[in-house]
Amino acid sequence: MKSLRCAISSTTPLRAGAVTWQLAQVFWVGGIWMMHFVLLAALEKLGFSSLLVQEVADYLRPLLVGLALVCVLLQLLVLKQTMPVKRLVRDLRGQLLLTAIALSCSFFISQALWPSAQYWLIYSYLALGLCGLLLVVQPAPVNHPVISL
Repeated sequence: MKSLRCAISSTTPLRAGAVTWQLAQVFWVGGIWMMHFVLLAALEKLGFSSLLVQEVADYLRPLLVGLALVCVLLQLLVLKQTMPVKRLVRDLRGQLLLTAIALSCSFFISQALWPSAQYWLIYSYLALGLCGLLLVVQPAPVNHPVISL
């Protein structure tokens, strides 16, 4: 009888690039979603004033977007090592990483030049988190040997 296997139960050892990819993904995607849906909700549930919760969010969002930018650049480097640049921009993982970079830069530029645009800052933050969620369901990049005929 043939047993079913999924990506978690794979018996092949992961390479350093795949481990780096997954670890970076855990840090930035997990951090964004944990802060938005767990930490801020817990602070509200504990009875903190909405102004204090907003201050915590305003302080932590740029830190998490900066962490996300560093981790996305690391993931882009790992993806670049597994495929050529032409294929990188056609791959969904590459497109999501480039979108995440654009959203991170948009967050920081609008925070510096247009600080009253709170809706755009929250939109950039949540869209970055959504890119991360879409990236989580994609497989980690692996080096495949090129077969030439």
